Amino acid sequence: QGAKRRILEVGCGVGNTVFPILQTNNDPELMVYCCDFSSTAVQLVKEHPDYNPDTCHAFVCDVTDDKAEIPFPDQSLDIIILIFVLSAISPEKMQYVLNRLAQLLKPGGKILFRDYGRYDLAQLRFKKGHCLSENFYVRGDGTRVYFFTQEELRDMLTKAGLTEEQNHIDRRLQVNRGRQLKMYRVWIQCKYRK
Repeated sequence: QGAKRRILEVGCGVGNTVFPILQTNNDPELMVYCCDFSSTAVQLVKEHPDYNPDTCHAFVCDVTDDKAEIPFPDQSLDIIILIFVLSAISPEKMQYVLNRLAQLLKPGGKILFRDYGRYDLAQLRFKKGHCLSENFYVRGDGTRVYFFTQEELRDMLTKAGLTEEQNHIDRRLQVNRGRQLKMYRVWIQCKYRK
């Protein structure tokens, strides 16, 4: 409760973003929250040797559920991080999730976002029968993925009451020299402020 700065990572997985933040943090007044849909992932975060409940609180949360309990009040977060999370949510629930997350931000707080862009190699590789709806696919393991345009994200995030600071397409050519493969990746990186 004494924290002056608060960060939330939604869809934290096993802590690949949370722990580097905690390891480089010099601010004794920072609290890092992290949540995931998977109770197994949250348990792995809590079992990590760098997990300290004084500086980090991991909890299970389905952000698409309007009855989900969140352990802090509205307008209490400085930063919310979404890395390859929104794309896994059904398109009809995306606006609700962004609206809800925007409510959690303090005035001046920011959402930092990175996700799949339209025509990423992953989208182009999907075979027939894997498309659930336009630009929304199901992988072989049952997980889902949506591929965004900058305009879609701009529309949803501004409808959530946020102001655009960055909405950038990151196009990269990755080369697997061993297999002589060229992979064209397309990601979108955004920063929006309340």
